[in-house]
Amino acid sequence: MDFFRLDGQTAVVTGGNRGLGRAMAAALAEVGADIALVQRRGDEGETKRLVESYGRRCEIVPCDLGDKEQVLRVMPETEARLGRIDILVNNAGIQRRHPATEFPERDWEEVLDVNLKSVFLLCQQAGVRMLRQGRGKIINIASLLSFQGGITVPAYAAAKGGVAQLTKALSNEWAAGGVNVNAIAPGYMGTEMNERLMNDATRNRQIVERIPAGRWGQPDDMKGAVVFLASRASDYVHGHILPVDGGWLGR
Repeated sequence: MDFFRLDGQTAVVTGGNRGLGRAMAAALAEVGADIALVQRRGDEGETKRLVESYGRRCEIVPCDLGDKEQVLRVMPETEARLGRIDILVNNAGIQRRHPATEFPERDWEEVLDVNLKSVFLLCQQAGVRMLRQGRGKIINIASLLSFQGGITVPAYAAAKGGVAQLTKALSNEWAAGGVNVNAIAPGYMGTEMNERLMNDATRNRQIVERIPAGRWGQPDDMKGAVVFLASRASDYVHGHILPVDGGWLGR
């Protein structure tokens, strides 16, 4: 048996139209999974074409993750199009930066709705189905700020801390039912969300000097971790937060 194959399975991936989400969707397709891409934007086509280049089916499921009613339609729509749900990757997220004394309540609510509330709702909806079939893999995308506080990002830090604890809480309830709930905590990744940091010469130098691997992470660095946690190779891994950070947390 190839413990890393996902043939015949369906993976739901939020925020898969770019960056880390695109890399993870492609990785899951490469090892056999059909993909439902949950995204707010219209179909930009690139991720869909990439998934289909591996001979897999790919469906776009439009959803504003800040809208509860749209979030609750994701799983039924995916089932209608692809027949089943075996894997959920909660990757989508937003960032807002302000000093804590000036942080707007509207931005706080938006970040918590997208980065934490939608994660719970999608886990809940997927969990009902996975428990019924006696098997499933949920992979939440946490952050270094699940462990650290950051600066001028209190909402993001609160949400990602919540993602880590939600992962453990759901794992405690669902592990005996055959559902693995784990998370990946990416380090500093060279994606659009971090362009501001990468373009700041001082901060960029400070960050790279702090990473034992000596470089920013790239989306492809997420591929092995997501395939592992989605596959039978991780069947006895529950409630784990796996850093993919170039050694940052160990420094």
